[in-house]
Amino acid sequence: MAGAERERSRLPPALPLATLIGRELRAGGSERPALRYGHAGFAKRGEDYFLVKPDCLRVPGDPSTAFSVFAVFDGHNGVSAAVFSKEHLLEHVMSALPPDIGSRDDWLQVLPRALVAGFVKADIDFQRKGEVSGTTATLVVVDGFTVTVASVGDSRCILDTQGGELQLLTVDHRLEENVEERERVTASGGEVGRLNLFGGQEVGPLRCWPGGLCLSRSIGDMDVGEYIVPIPHVKQVKLSNVGGRLIMASDGIWDALSNEAAAESCRGLPAELAAKLVVKQALKKSGLKDDTTCVVVDIIPSDHRLASPQLSPKRNQNKLKSLLFGRRSHSSIGKFGGKSASIGSVEELFEEGSAVLEERLGRNLSLKATLPSSRCAICQVDQEPFEGLMEENGGSHCSSPYAPWGGPYLCLECRKKKDAMEGKRASCSTACR
Repeated sequence: MAGAERERSRLPPALPLATLIGRELRAGGSERPALRYGHAGFAKRGEDYFLVKPDCLRVPGDPSTAFSVFAVFDGHNGVSAAVFSKEHLLEHVMSALPPDIGSRDDWLQVLPRALVAGFVKADIDFQRKGEVSGTTATLVVVDGFTVTVASVGDSRCILDTQGGELQLLTVDHRLEENVEERERVTASGGEVGRLNLFGGQEVGPLRCWPGGLCLSRSIGDMDVGEYIVPIPHVKQVKLSNVGGRLIMASDGIWDALSNEAAAESCRGLPAELAAKLVVKQALKKSGLKDDTTCVVVDIIPSDHRLASPQLSPKRNQNKLKSLLFGRRSHSSIGKFGGKSASIGSVEELFEEGSAVLEERLGRNLSLKATLPSSRCAICQVDQEPFEGLMEENGGSHCSSPYAPWGGPYLCLECRKKKDAMEGKRASCSTACR
């Protein structure tokens, strides 16, 4: 007994339960959900690639800064652009973040802009290789219940929430369906039309010429024209504390299945089986006409993280939904922006799809102070002011034939890229007037 008393005396004093719970709440531990994910696919040309990185850290060694990344890349005219994007796109996004980001809120606020810069930087670097391949890119960042999606092309991402409500988190950059993109391409100097056969017969979907690409945005495709831009549509949402399911896939899936059909086909199944069933349904509907790749990510409340049901999608759908999207207890209140999140609700935090770089990099003016005045906002290269373009609209030196703009500092190469994407080739005399 005396030994036991001595052992207890060495232990730290016990803390009240309320103190322990308070510490956990302040650390955000109770708000971080579990992730379950799976992927599946069949190859026709072998140009689809995907990325799964569930264990990323903003700050090395600090688990409180954890986030996860998932992506789908649908290559065309070869695999080079898709492979390059899989290996380097996330790296470019992270390098575009301002140094010394403080809180998680700051990180989530600057992430949309870093995604734009990272996509453009990846495109510039790949085109330096001189290869003509291109790829779609849909990159998803999951941090707690906050989901940020950046996409170019037509590899779609949908969100399935409580009650079967669907949200489309991407925009298809297909010339056939997207009127705004058609107008942008033609205004930038591109020509949009169908394939013209001998005799004047037009067939197939609308394409951009030269090159004949059906998409208006991609990474790579240097042989098509600079009006095919890598500037992504970005959407950021916060799920309520009941979680949700993300389904991202290449167009081999979406050409066969609607958003509703894809979601309904796999409800009641864990993520790994869900991805396989979505692919199976697409193949059953249309056959193997294209590469088909699907990634499913379940964002599950922490109080259900041990649930791993293997249930029939039809007979046990309601039971599984209660596990994946289970009701919170009255003591569990999701806080965001000072308001309680309702069951199954999704709060939209940010959405922007403009292809004008100034609107994407220049709007959040508070971020300019976080970067050195001569550091390029895209490639993050430090330069002396006279090596590149003058900063902001006030620049009066004519170091290039491109007109001044109101965004953050860009080096000469990135500035040329920006102006080319917008179809601007202003002369030096015009820029200095």
